[in-house]
Amino acid sequence: MTISERVFELASKVRQQKAGIETEEATKNAFVMPFISLVLGYDVFNPAEVIPEFTADVGVKRGEKIDYALVHGGSPR
Repeated sequence: MTISERVFELASKVRQQKAGIETEEATKNAFVMPFISLVLGYDVFNPAEVIPEFTADVGVKRGEKIDYALVHGGSPR
């Protein structure tokens, strides 16, 4: 399956389920994690590939957390 086919499949799922999604956590579980996993090919349950609640010290955003950091080449991106 190509990346565009995987995106299309996930987009169809989003259209079908979006009315029932009411929280940020539900959005992450239903849409964000499947995107990271099915479209990008990362194992969302492997902390060597996906780091949840990562502290992103970038620019003026010191100490703030982001929902997920993807590990590429051994470093969070």
